Amino acid sequence: MHRRTLLTALAATLATPYRGHAAQEGPIRMRDLYNKDLSFSDVALAYKDGRITVSGFMAPPLKAESDFFVLTKRPMAVCPFCEPGTTWPRDILAIYARRIVQVIPFNVPVHVTGTLDLGDYTDPELGFYSKVRITNATFSRA
Repeated sequence: MHRRTLLTALAATLATPYRGHAAQEGPIRMRDLYNKDLSFSDVALAYKDGRITVSGFMAPPLKAESDFFVLTKRPMAVCPFCEPGTTWPRDILAIYARRIVQVIPFNVPVHVTGTLDLGDYTDPELGFYSKVRITNATFSRA
């Protein structure tokens, strides 16, 4: 390959926009994953199957010794899925952790990092339905 051909190819490569996952700057807000009509937002579609970080609060667990928990926008002292008459939270995410979850108190903020998974899914073990999940997740106190 001639030097001029190599330099032209390199310049073309550098000028081509990157079509991979967007680079994330700071945690994504849960509300930014949906449009008002509850379709997936451009943000959600840009990060689909990519690693993201989201902040929130760990809802009381549905089941002990599980790798699953629900991340909520606000602290919830009572499991919103277990008590009749409890208001269903609007901003929640299903979280599937890499390991069994060590529960963090409901009022302590957490950061969750994992792979954003979009689309209808019903957990075969728990029966929990979600449209948005973070899988292969790690989490820590914020």
